Amino acid sequence: MAFCSNCGTQIQGGINFCHSCGQMVGSVPAQLITQPPQQSQFVMSQSDTEENKGMAVLSYFIFPIPLLLGKHKTSPFVKFHLNQSILLSLIAVGYSIISNILYSIIKIEQMVWYVPVRMTPPWLGSLLWSISIPIFILLIIGIVNAINGEMKPLPVIGDKCNIIK
Repeated sequence: MAFCSNCGTQIQGGINFCHSCGQMVGSVPAQLITQPPQQSQFVMSQSDTEENKGMAVLSYFIFPIPLLLGKHKTSPFVKFHLNQSILLSLIAVGYSIISNILYSIIKIEQMVWYVPVRMTPPWLGSLLWSISIPIFILLIIGIVNAINGEMKPLPVIGDKCNIIK
């Protein structure tokens, strides 16, 4: 039987992520791991998930609160969702900066009441709004995962980096 190299949970064959801690299984071949790791690492339990669901959900709305309270140090569940929410927030801030730059640069001149006016073209607003939809969808997916007590990485961006070690 194989075990997760991070938390010691039994792993079934063909699974890419540990269902308990979210650690990627492919980093160490599962066939080589025949014993659970030393217990120096804390293991996420069901009670940890139940106790910290609210803090994990809160991290998607206001991530500094769980960070300042230090919940990520005691709960792997909060740490996982805090990493996901910070990464999503960085992407949203980057998108906001780029869209504001585009709004200020791309202007067209139109006649309004016989006065030439420089304004943002309507197609730009529609384009930028449609690009923001995937960010909102990722936010909803993260919140639903936290409510359900799951540690699933967000699609496309979730397993890219861990900001909080």
